[in-house]
Amino acid sequence: MIKHADISTEELKKHFKNKDICLGGNARLKIYGLLKCRSGKRIKKENRVFFRSVDEALQHGYRPCGHCLKTAYKQWIYSTPQ
Repeated sequence: MIKHADISTEELKKHFKNKDICLGGNARLKIYGLLKCRSGKRIKKENRVFFRSVDEALQHGYRPCGHCLKTAYKQWIYSTPQ
């Protein structure tokens, strides 16, 4: 997990170019999603984090976004104990 506030713009561009980062997330809400997600683009820099994989996001306790990852979100919501 890479925190947006802890990385320089140049380093971030390098990660994007090398395709090291494939998902973004909201640290406060513990939600991850695609980098092109409309909801994810509105996250404040201090709350934004980046992940290399879905497994990494899940290991950190994040849940899928309901907008850009609808199928994964539905699977998550139905598998969560109530």
